[in-house]
Amino acid sequence: MRKTQEASPCACCQRLVPLTFHHLIPKKMHRRKGFRRRFTKTELNVGIYVCRLCHRGIHAVYDEITLATRLHTLDLLLSDDVLSGHFRWASRQRETV
Repeated sequence: MRKTQEASPCACCQRLVPLTFHHLIPKKMHRRKGFRRRFTKTELNVGIYVCRLCHRGIHAVYDEITLATRLHTLDLLLSDDVLSGHFRWASRQRETV
């Protein structure tokens, strides 16, 4: 699994920039028994490719436990009021490749 990807549309802001891999269930949570029981190993490793601005915003706003329990799908991330505002802001930023 590649951790970075060449310029492609960000899953959150849709800017055409180099992307990084975001685990939808943060790796820190993979060790916890509750998450290992609730999700398969494959499900724990599911992620999306996002730009650095969106990736930093996601982790700046929410801690790992919140991301893992409440925001573990792309749809949930996009529908969150705080994050959707950040993604709208990021979409207006200059695209640097």
